[in-house]
Amino acid sequence: MTSHETSSAWQRFWERGGWWKAVILAAVYFALYELVPLVMLPILRPWLADPASASYVVAGFVVPIAFGGLLLVLFALSVGWFKELFARQPIRGGRWMWAAVAVVLVFNILRFATTDYAGAGFSYAAAWLLAGLCIGFAEEVLTRGFVVNLMRKAGHKELAVALVSAAVFSALHAGNLLGGQSLFATAFQLLYTFAFGICMYLTLRVTGNLIWPVLLHASTDPSIFLQTAHPVDSPLSQIASMGNFPVIALGLVAIFFIRGQVASKDGLDAGSLAER
Repeated sequence: MTSHETSSAWQRFWERGGWWKAVILAAVYFALYELVPLVMLPILRPWLADPASASYVVAGFVVPIAFGGLLLVLFALSVGWFKELFARQPIRGGRWMWAAVAVVLVFNILRFATTDYAGAGFSYAAAWLLAGLCIGFAEEVLTRGFVVNLMRKAGHKELAVALVSAAVFSALHAGNLLGGQSLFATAFQLLYTFAFGICMYLTLRVTGNLIWPVLLHASTDPSIFLQTAHPVDSPLSQIASMGNFPVIALGLVAIFFIRGQVASKDGLDAGSLAER
């Protein structure tokens, strides 16, 4: 009996891939992620009193995003993709793609190096590091894991894979409008997250494994939030705070260098993939 015959209708549905399935999956994830704070608000309310506290970071970021990550793990197990998502990538990237890793990593290091940890406090900094791990895991598994996998299984070229995974990642942040963020700030964030999503796609390609964009992403959010809230007073701090702009520039320019891929009729076949 073949694996196709033993798989469930649920698994066969997702195995066929498709961009619209990626959008549905992201929309369901987003809805559940937004629902958790509302359902748990009576429990979490005392922790949310002080936005500058570690408890606020845990209640406002760690709890909902960790729940979202758990849902993604359960979904991966239900379709039999968990090992596949973290297996060696069947499509590798050119050496120029290391530029994305370098730019993101350098500015993350600069922000960490120009953060006033005494002012932030150990518990606050530790809470953001934990939040970063949860954010990096959940958002990368969703967008560079599931979305990329669904796009490739449907036979889309890699330029489309990169654009859709970055667009879905960016769209997830549109919900910040619901939290009172201004339209201008949200529009800039959508531009940045789209370009950052392209950089994470390049990281996936050039490193060959999903764990590396997860870890790189996990170091990004804490470095931004900590350095923004508690910067040291130095010229280097000013440079570090402008890291969004190189990421945007690199992400947008990189789109023109991403080459299409040829997928096999059965989805993704490493032996039949070749860059044009």
